[in-house]
Amino acid sequence: MTILEAIEQRHSVRRYTLQPIEADKVIALKELVDQCNRESGLHIQLVIDEPKAFSSPLVHYGTFSGVMNYLAMIGPSDDPLLDEKLGYYGEKIVLEAQRMGLNTCWVALTFRKNRKAYTVNAGEKLRCVVAIGYGQSQGAGHKIKTIDQVSQCDGPMPDWFRRGVEAALLAPTAINQQKFIFTLHEGNRVEARARWGFYEIIDLGIVKYHFEVAAGKDNFTWL
Repeated sequence: MTILEAIEQRHSVRRYTLQPIEADKVIALKELVDQCNRESGLHIQLVIDEPKAFSSPLVHYGTFSGVMNYLAMIGPSDDPLLDEKLGYYGEKIVLEAQRMGLNTCWVALTFRKNRKAYTVNAGEKLRCVVAIGYGQSQGAGHKIKTIDQVSQCDGPMPDWFRRGVEAALLAPTAINQQKFIFTLHEGNRVEARARWGFYEIIDLGIVKYHFEVAAGKDNFTWL
């Protein structure tokens, strides 16, 4: 499966089987997490076989079940780009998990914090988690906005820009709000902005990763 196929096929999954993630996949995911942390200065952690985070009444309200594994999305609280980085690098891990045949779901509030399962150092904070494992289904698509609703471009729209926006529209966002807009400026400079919403800056990082993968890094620069 290519990364673009992973973008097209990945949907949020809230109900999981008890099938454990194979050791080789755990190792590969941890190596990717380590790589992302080195690049970003984040402290993302993969937590395996830990059901307590998804055992509260709030979790059942959020329709989650069978969640035994998750990514703890942690980073420096004084980093002004913390949420955007967590979204960008978290989605990079999410799509690689999809390529491995695993399912995922970004979770902002409906989980219980279990500080014994991961490490939050002084000056760090946990912003959200990502459920990961083998889903009872592959999930379902969601209603998405049109390209014109989330992008601005003077003149004809280049194919690479259109591909990027199309991929961004397939990205997961909190309560499917899609509060983002991409603007193409002179010199193939792309500006990505978040409109006010719920966890909108994490969403911005997620959609920027989708855009970058589909548009191709060589075709533009971020503004």
